[in-house]
Amino acid sequence: MTRFFISLLLLTATTMAEQVSAPRALVGPSPVVVSLDGMSFNKDVLPILQRNCQTCHRPGEAAPMSFLTYESTRPWAKAIKQAVVTRKMPPWFADPGHGSFRNDPTLTQQEIDILSAWVDQGSPEGKAEDKPKPVQWPSGWRIQPDVVISIPEAHVVPAKGSGEIKAFTVPNPFHEDTWVRAIEVRPGNASVVHHVMVQVPEDTPAPSFSWGASAAACVAAPSASLVQQDFNEGLPASIANRLNGSPPAPQVNLPKNFAILEAVYAPGAPPMDFGIYDSAKLIRGGGDLRIEVHYTPNGTATSDQTRIGFTLAKEPPEHRFITLAPKSLAKAGTRIPAGEANWETRGELEFGQDAQLVWLMPHMHLRGKDMRFNLVDPNGRSQTVLDAKFNFNWQLGYEMDNPIRVRRGTRMFVVAHHDNSANNPYNPNPAAEVGWGDLTSEEMVLPWFGVLVNPDADPEKILSIRQGGCSSGLGSVPIAPLRVPGVSAPIPALPLPTLPLPTLPGR
Repeated sequence: MTRFFISLLLLTATTMAEQVSAPRALVGPSPVVVSLDGMSFNKDVLPILQRNCQTCHRPGEAAPMSFLTYESTRPWAKAIKQAVVTRKMPPWFADPGHGSFRNDPTLTQQEIDILSAWVDQGSPEGKAEDKPKPVQWPSGWRIQPDVVISIPEAHVVPAKGSGEIKAFTVPNPFHEDTWVRAIEVRPGNASVVHHVMVQVPEDTPAPSFSWGASAAACVAAPSASLVQQDFNEGLPASIANRLNGSPPAPQVNLPKNFAILEAVYAPGAPPMDFGIYDSAKLIRGGGDLRIEVHYTPNGTATSDQTRIGFTLAKEPPEHRFITLAPKSLAKAGTRIPAGEANWETRGELEFGQDAQLVWLMPHMHLRGKDMRFNLVDPNGRSQTVLDAKFNFNWQLGYEMDNPIRVRRGTRMFVVAHHDNSANNPYNPNPAAEVGWGDLTSEEMVLPWFGVLVNPDADPEKILSIRQGGCSSGLGSVPIAPLRVPGVSAPIPALPLPTLPLPTLPGR
């Protein structure tokens, strides 16, 4: 399977310009082109590669070939044209109809036309005097780390096997609470590292945390009066009055069903830069840090020694950046049937305090197909903030152009699809049903996202998870009631009406 991934990268050659926006600023705007005649590498193509491709297409980075020079780029000319014309490269999977993202690397039609014309004209080098100055890329690190930590020693990864989740504990380099502006996770051998998560361990031992699936985490139904206040809006007064005075629904203790991450890495992920939103990450001082690495054998015995670099903030930030990792929204008892091409999973999250949504990162495994995030505010207004296809090789984070203000009580509906059919080229076994779990051969539904809150906010109060099938004193309810725009609510016959999940556009 790994050889297939490498072959795919070699065939679709222009990569991830992606997520680091600095190169665009370094080399200026796209040139104005009047005619596509006489294209040359030095004058027309190299500036595009500097802006969009060299982030990864240079020695020591994710791409398997370098586009720094004409000599290293020319052998890939036809593959470059194929990749950009089909928009396989630079990788970007968000539906342009929903959301605006600052790290969108999508080539303009003009840039695609220039690259195509250059290839069609024989891929000439051009005049040396037309060549722009080389971009001074940092060596190794993409950020300039002030502090670097590493897993204790190189970890041996065998040639074969189902993979393993390995947790390393390292001394916290910060003795006092410290504001951090950027974090970069740098695997020693990216070919065997599926993901990395960095956490400050809790003071008390927590229950076993599964990144696959857990029992449904239920949120207590809101009190009947609160439900009625939302549901009654717009109903005739005679009907609304009939609902008043019902006893509140029973409350339950909420399980901790999400984790707070300091940093996360998956294939294709750039460094996490919190400064772009006038924010920083607060790392609590003392104790240890936990570094979880998911290793996947690639057919060759090797080793890895992952490092993490931190760039410190020069002053306290205006906002605190919190990275939230809800547990899988899939129910542990369900399995994806063999041959199923569009298996759907839905879940609901609720914000317990005001925040600003700035970053989204869908995470699944080999059968992952797409994930959609839809916000519904307390007044019922709905918007889709991300609708993205999923690619196991390039698991992108999506950085909002402008933060989205999220009021307390806002619900986030997450809809994900998996393709367990033979039409999925990454599927290792379309004839087998698939369960939820940590291994690459299993599946996940993890909607990671980042929010901005006040510097003194309590991260534990930001989020809760709602799932179907929760039991209350009124019996099993699929989801706490929600008024949805454009959907006529039926006149309720019971004090606490139940509405289904809002109908989102299908695939």
